[in-house]
Amino acid sequence: MAGGLVALLDDVAVLARTAAASIDDIGAAAAKAGAKAAGVVIDDAAVTPQYVRSLAAERELPIIKRIALGSLRNKFLIILPVILLLSQFVPWLLTPILMLGGAYLCYEGAEKVWAKVAHHDAHGQGEEGTQDEKKLISGAVRTDLILSAEIMVITLNEVIDEPFWSRLAILAVVAVVMTVVVYGAVGLIVKMDDAGLRLAQLPGAIATFGRGLVKAMPVVLTVLTVVGTAAMLWVGGHILLVGTDELGLHFLYGAVHHVEEAVHDASGVLGGLTGWLVNTVASAILGLIVGALVVLVMSVTLHRRKPAAEAEV
Repeated sequence: MAGGLVALLDDVAVLARTAAASIDDIGAAAAKAGAKAAGVVIDDAAVTPQYVRSLAAERELPIIKRIALGSLRNKFLIILPVILLLSQFVPWLLTPILMLGGAYLCYEGAEKVWAKVAHHDAHGQGEEGTQDEKKLISGAVRTDLILSAEIMVITLNEVIDEPFWSRLAILAVVAVVMTVVVYGAVGLIVKMDDAGLRLAQLPGAIATFGRGLVKAMPVVLTVLTVVGTAAMLWVGGHILLVGTDELGLHFLYGAVHHVEEAVHDASGVLGGLTGWLVNTVASAILGLIVGALVVLVMSVTLHRRKPAAEAEV
């Protein structure tokens, strides 16, 4: 009897070690795959604060919470089931879908660049303060759907060879972690000025720091906008660069890889950094070119029809 109990405990211990190892493997795979989507995460964190800039301070966090919940619904009810089914039955569709999302990111980035150059609003929304909260949240969740889909498909692309249940677990972990990271960061960013105002009311050096924080926030938001735009072009361009290579069009990727290797070999100990910079700059340039072409097509088709339709009304 005692021997049977010891054997049972040994079996339980083996199962526990196996489960712990599996959890470690899933965590490590999720971290690695999530790192690949870092560019889109930066973009997501940079884009979202713009939705609450004109709102009353007491409404900022509730709105961000509702957008975050919408993001989780996007990931778990729409994106996760769709991409898991595709990866299980038609995995060859993932690269074209990923490239379509990459082209959209290029378009968004190029449109922001054009809006800055032409000094007009990229989406023609006018004053954000005139939008009601429902429309604002709806627009933010739609944008999140695209960015979340990119994050999840990039993640899936890194773990496509894993068994189905491992893929599901890794994607679920990435979905939750990325949502918490992005919207937690957004919450901190939009409340920094409020924190600065409170600190400014305290005595001594703390008040100076608080005033400096308030003054710094417009700069921080501007930098985030620039970083977000650059991330859109870089990530979108890199997706297209790698995607064309996977679809058998090796010219672009081969040319960039050749220059990357040459710079890497010529840079000595800085080879890794300079090689990455070459790839990043090339991806961003490709993203800007593709995005500019899409902006051009959109402006002579869809965007031209809108004023005509409004004039008729």
